[in-house]
Amino acid sequence: MSLNLFQDWQRNQGNIKGRLVCIAFRLATTATANKLLFIILIPYLILYRIFVEWFLGIEIPYKTKTGKGLIIYHGQALVVNDGSVIGENCTLRHSTTIGNKQLSDNTFSKCPVIGNNVDIGSNVCIIGPIRIGNSVTIGAGSVIVKDIPDYAVVVGNPARIIKFQGELVY
Repeated sequence: MSLNLFQDWQRNQGNIKGRLVCIAFRLATTATANKLLFIILIPYLILYRIFVEWFLGIEIPYKTKTGKGLIIYHGQALVVNDGSVIGENCTLRHSTTIGNKQLSDNTFSKCPVIGNNVDIGSNVCIIGPIRIGNSVTIGAGSVIVKDIPDYAVVVGNPARIIKFQGELVY
């Protein structure tokens, strides 16, 4: 975990809301780094949840593991489960859900692990114990329920690979 609050600043250039949410998220994550900071910053953690979740409509819990260079465009209706792992230099857009799924025995699956340099379009659902590879592009409206290999471009519901390492796949 990096304690650099501005690790996403450059990648969110010209995106004031994205910068604000990323700094608030990084500060909340830092607040949980040790018990003393956590106790001191409990009021901030409460304000973080009220401001980011209730006012901005972005659920990205401070327990979520994310790499540096996170971009959040628009953000409305963005839901990320705290068990999800998001790599470096990833882009998230509005109306996207990343999380687990309820299993038939009323337990929940593990959450997705998303690689580095992944670009996630708007209105995407990534659900279950899956892995999204590095340098993947996910088209708007896609539903991802299976692993996606590195360098793939995927679209649709259910998602299918249309390009892989520069070659068209139909």
